[in-house]
Amino acid sequence: MRPGETQPTVLVVDDDEPYRERLVRAFGRKGFVAHGAASTKEALGRARELRPGYAVIDLRLQDGSGLDLVRELKAVDARTTMVVLTGYGSIATAVEAVRRGATHYLAKPADVDDILLAFAGATLPEGEAAAKEHEVPSLARAEWEHIQRVLADCGGNISQAARLLRIQRRSLQRKLAKHPVLK
Repeated sequence: MRPGETQPTVLVVDDDEPYRERLVRAFGRKGFVAHGAASTKEALGRARELRPGYAVIDLRLQDGSGLDLVRELKAVDARTTMVVLTGYGSIATAVEAVRRGATHYLAKPADVDDILLAFAGATLPEGEAAAKEHEVPSLARAEWEHIQRVLADCGGNISQAARLLRIQRRSLQRKLAKHPVLK
């Protein structure tokens, strides 16, 4: 909370409306003045107006990158504590998010309690942190995530994704028909 504020302000930036609204309501129940934004443009406008102490930013937005938004929000107010959320987690993007000014990086779906811990800079208990550090995803899981990223980059166009992945369209359809690999 900033000096002079009676309640902390949080800006939730996500183009997934149901998820964004759920987080806004949950932050409200936790004592925050919570606002939502669906795009980078809307988020920048609201940040200039509200000067939020906290921001939750989706990595992939319809009109830009959450990583770019982190940098722009830091330029608006360097004191803003930010957490980046993504459904496409990778070490490289986590490092880049922190390098640009985010406090933490969480995989979706994260709930408000996870985000509050990230705002506080909390770390996992030692045993749990060590287990997470050494947990390497299986090759099948890594392949599934890569396919999903490429497909998302292609706007869901299976033919284009198959060309980029250098596999036959039918093979990609079979892989997509399977359930995601958990580990």
